[in-house]
Amino acid sequence: MENSGGISASLQGRYASALFELASEKNAVAAVEKDLDALGQALTESADLAALIRNPQIGRDAAARAMEGVAALLKLSPLTVQFLGVLSQNRRLAVLPEIVRAFGSIASAARGEVKAEVTSAHPLSATQLKALAAKLKAREGKDVTLSATVDPAILGGLVVRIGSTQIDSSIRTRINSLANAMKG
Repeated sequence: MENSGGISASLQGRYASALFELASEKNAVAAVEKDLDALGQALTESADLAALIRNPQIGRDAAARAMEGVAALLKLSPLTVQFLGVLSQNRRLAVLPEIVRAFGSIASAARGEVKAEVTSAHPLSATQLKALAAKLKAREGKDVTLSATVDPAILGGLVVRIGSTQIDSSIRTRINSLANAMKG
């Protein structure tokens, strides 16, 4: 399996790579990827869960029990549950959001896809997302899977992140650039 050096060199990248290899051996990559997407969404939507994984005062066993409860609620596969147990015992739950992203990147690369995170000020329609995916496919030469988020703070335009590359055409960035230019 080939990973970019940045993913496999980081702590979260090593965990994601190990999980990907195990999932590949068990033909469970799609199930684990679905599980991790659900976990990532739960971490985004639940401030309590996000605080739990980052709290150093919670012991290994308590963290493991809490994650077992989350896994049962989300109906995660046995391999993902086992992986969460390993993270709990190694006190690495704090890097779970990064592991989720790294696993997604590794799985996409294995399928010959590229993942792109798109941030817009307003929700994009299905037609707009399809057109953006087509333009990014032409640019990257690979199929592009889009993950869209909304951030009204960018005021307008788009911020597209593909791997370590960021394309920022947001109005907020343009205003900040103009303000800096006017300062001298």
